Amino acid sequence: MNTTLIPRATARLQLHAGFTLDDARAQLPYYAALGVSHLYLSPITQARAGSTHGYDVIDHQRVSTELGGESALRRLADAARARGLGLIADIVPNHMAAHASNAWWADVLHHGQDSAHATTFDIDWDAPDPALRGKVLLPVLPDLYGQALAAGDIRLEHDAEAGTCHISAGGQQLPLALGSLPGGSAADELTDDLKRDLKRDPTRKDLARLCAACDPGTDAGRARLHELLERQHYRLAWWRTAPEQINWRRFFEISELVGVRVEDGAVFDAAHGLVLRLYREGVLDGLRIDHIDGLASPGAYLRRLRHALRQADGERKQAGLPGGAYLIIEKILADDESLDARWPTEGTSGYDFMDQVGALLHAPEAQAQLERCWVALSGDPRDAAAQLRDARHRMLARHFPAERQALVRALTRIARFDLRTRDWTSPAIDRVLTALLAVFPVYRSYAEDGGRSAADAHWCRVAVDQAREALGDATADARLLEQIDEWLGGAVQPHMADRNMAEQNVRDQNMTAQHTADTAVTQARALALRRFQQLTPPLAAKALEDTLFYRRGPLLSRNEVGSSPTRFSLPLQAFHALSAARARTHPHAMLATATHDHKRGEDTRARLAVLSEAPDEWLRMVGAWIPRLAKPGAPTPADRYLLLQSLVGAWPLSLSAERLDDGSAEITTSVSEFLERIAQWQEKALREAKLHTSWTDPDAAYEDAARACITGLQDPGDGHALLRDIGAWALRIAPAGLVNSLTQTLLRNTLPGVPDLYQGTDLWDFSLVDPDNRRPVDYAERAALLKAADADLPMATDAAAWRNGAIKQQLIRRTLALRARHPDLFSLGDCTPLAVIGTRAAHVIAYVRRHEGRSVVAVAPRLCARDLAAYTQDQAAQASRYWDGTRVVLPPDIDGGALRNVLSGWRVSANAAGEVPLTALLRDCPVALCVSE
Repeated sequence: MNTTLIPRATARLQLHAGFTLDDARAQLPYYAALGVSHLYLSPITQARAGSTHGYDVIDHQRVSTELGGESALRRLADAARARGLGLIADIVPNHMAAHASNAWWADVLHHGQDSAHATTFDIDWDAPDPALRGKVLLPVLPDLYGQALAAGDIRLEHDAEAGTCHISAGGQQLPLALGSLPGGSAADELTDDLKRDLKRDPTRKDLARLCAACDPGTDAGRARLHELLERQHYRLAWWRTAPEQINWRRFFEISELVGVRVEDGAVFDAAHGLVLRLYREGVLDGLRIDHIDGLASPGAYLRRLRHALRQADGERKQAGLPGGAYLIIEKILADDESLDARWPTEGTSGYDFMDQVGALLHAPEAQAQLERCWVALSGDPRDAAAQLRDARHRMLARHFPAERQALVRALTRIARFDLRTRDWTSPAIDRVLTALLAVFPVYRSYAEDGGRSAADAHWCRVAVDQAREALGDATADARLLEQIDEWLGGAVQPHMADRNMAEQNVRDQNMTAQHTADTAVTQARALALRRFQQLTPPLAAKALEDTLFYRRGPLLSRNEVGSSPTRFSLPLQAFHALSAARARTHPHAMLATATHDHKRGEDTRARLAVLSEAPDEWLRMVGAWIPRLAKPGAPTPADRYLLLQSLVGAWPLSLSAERLDDGSAEITTSVSEFLERIAQWQEKALREAKLHTSWTDPDAAYEDAARACITGLQDPGDGHALLRDIGAWALRIAPAGLVNSLTQTLLRNTLPGVPDLYQGTDLWDFSLVDPDNRRPVDYAERAALLKAADADLPMATDAAAWRNGAIKQQLIRRTLALRARHPDLFSLGDCTPLAVIGTRAAHVIAYVRRHEGRSVVAVAPRLCARDLAAYTQDQAAQASRYWDGTRVVLPPDIDGGALRNVLSGWRVSANAAGEVPLTALLRDCPVALCVSE
């Protein structure tokens, strides 16, 4: 694959009205000086007004006006190119905003099945509910339809300027079906003059009179308005009806986002025309594909997109621009799952690396103790796998029943085609299918792409075996389970009629009829497979990331997007093996440690990982704190434990116990702002957990009691004393957390792959889940720190550099500078773990990158951060004594004397056996990066 556009390193920026494309352009000098090669932009296409993220696209064919439009994008691209940088854009092929401001969606609402976009969206026009056939459910009302109608929440309004009428409901202006204004029994009550005028050529005055006649404040007006609504191509409904009645595919369970059928060639072209043109013209160098698993056929989609990009390379070449677009995908991989080798992509956007490097920094010995504590606090003795199954059952029953039942209907239809299976009933299929869905171990299968791959077959067999165990000894259920698995296998097998036909000498017309039947079977199985494969991804995400990870928390640093609830830690050998596998199959995949979707910032997780090194002390502390949070009506001990973890993990380095006591207005404000961030996280966490409150059914009393635990920390007396104790202990482990942070920063920037820097994480990032992780970035502070550092001098490692994050920023700068000087070494070079001997060998990560005689050696600590905290406090000499007797062994082909540590400037000194003492290599800093000269 052409790698000329492979980034050296990316910087992910979140664009919105408060940080536009021109704002991004203003930061180009900083990012260029830091050493990134590409800005990796959140979606740039037109999103709903006021969107803070850009994933609610309303127009794929233009650059967002709120971001500055295409002219601003071109200014950014030109300025970036002048500094040697390129642009990568995040695109959203899976869904669009289900909002009337989306012209494609509005056209569907206006024309129904006759719309040019009727097949653009994944709509079931033949819904089982007769009231929905040929219509689109719009679950936008604040109450039951009749109540909303009576309350005036639905109105016919006249737009005097446009000379049209629309339905106002759910904060939207919904179009009217053609010819739907006059007519109907209720319309008979209108005056003859008005009826005649409406039928002929209604004037603005006529329309205004009609709106008045449909006033829901009167019985007659309400009847007329209802009659009018019944003639529309949509059915207005209470928002709560969506889970059970929705007749179009949503993004997850979000009824504001509708699934797009990019498997249709015309839809693909319309949705990708803009970004392909921008790539062709050199504005973009690559794309990141959002939620690839939501598409009907991810493999076919990627092949079509890669083909289109390669066609565009011809025009780029004529313009003197390099080709070979960088193409990555958002894909969550389960433990032991690999990216499909058939897909023409550089790899994932980095969740897998984020999980692996996080697990590497957790001490396995702590898991059992932390699990026991959690069981005692929560009162739930079930393991993570059992709790995940429970969460999946809840999601299937209460959040995705419409999607589940649509799949059941599709499978039941298949059963009716075959004499051997026609006796299977929908309830039986539903019961067995639910058992299968509840244990499906990966996001989805890809059987639509030529049948199941070996990997698909493996994961489906795992699911069938676990479902069989859950279903018990019922022979009928076991047979049906195997049948459902066969139906969802992607390969159509001859049914009873096929065999009969093969055994008989039939007439041509019968053969034609059989062909028609076969086509029906094939289509039915394809529909069932598509429904299955587009249900398992949202089910997996909502059950794990947005439910279990908020309701179960032995240690929150392991509750992250891309993580497994059953993998607490990762041995070093396994980490190296995963890194080597990535280098073999997808050497240019992204390596991320923070994203716009993370649950906790990379440095928050690194600090919480320290708790695994000292579980006894941690549990003693929380054992004393949890009762002190027990105000009247207090939340459960488990929820208080989660709160304490968040307070400790996100505690600002600037809030020392001494400063807390000075009582100044500045400190009071800082404390209030921090606790408000915690309260915002807590509300989201409690609602996502769905145990005591939820987004759909908030329990105000429980949420108020939970918030009181936070606000009470500012009360004089015990509240303030507890806050002081929590803060003092958080800052005791904070230095160790910074050591962990430096380790993961070095690994991200030197291992095989493309390092991705999420905005703001070039300094310490103690953020929580969104929107906290999308706060404005202080670029002035970052630019000042970068300017003050001399890249030709040893990296500053004093306490101030640790405190303000300059040491992290400089580590990033120097690793990226090394990647810029030796691009082939990092993009093509191998990566070999190095042997370490001595008393602390188990606590060292060491490897060498080599290519054509050039070598880079990286060394970092793990599972000993507390012992190295003195590095952060101007006591490097004391900290380095930890490494007495421990040595890293260089390969015979590397001359230790030819290595220079680019962080300290020191040359490496090795003995005759090629052994380098870590006391010397790590004399100033807990990590080292050495290059051969």
